[in-house]
Amino acid sequence: MKRALWAIMACSALCAFCFCSPNVYAAEYNLKQMTPAVEQALLSRKARFDQLEAYKAKGVVGENNRGYVELLSPDEKAAEIVKGENADRRAIYQAIAEQNGIASQLDVIEKVFAQVQQEKAQAGYKVQLADGIWMVK
Repeated sequence: MKRALWAIMACSALCAFCFCSPNVYAAEYNLKQMTPAVEQALLSRKARFDQLEAYKAKGVVGENNRGYVELLSPDEKAAEIVKGENADRRAIYQAIAEQNGIASQLDVIEKVFAQVQQEKAQAGYKVQLADGIWMVK
């Protein structure tokens, strides 16, 4: 578990432009190699950031407790953004897990990133707590 957290911390530092901030609990894992898949995921996340933030501000999308964004209101365009964002996050999480020899512990990385994203969420954004309850931050 500690190794997974370090990867997340290192990835956060490497991926600052992707708006992932370091977290005290994310200090045990690192992204050892920037693969083409990770690089593409980071670029895609950066490109959709403003659109995703707009949907979060409207309450259409929220940060769930598994490290992904979730569609909270029906919206076709937002659904596309959510699908792409989640695919990119999963690619990054999987790379961290694989590069740190903990591929079977992907859920740990997802939960730590969920905490990071929830901490970064702006006031008024919807976040899902560990117990599954949604709240407005």
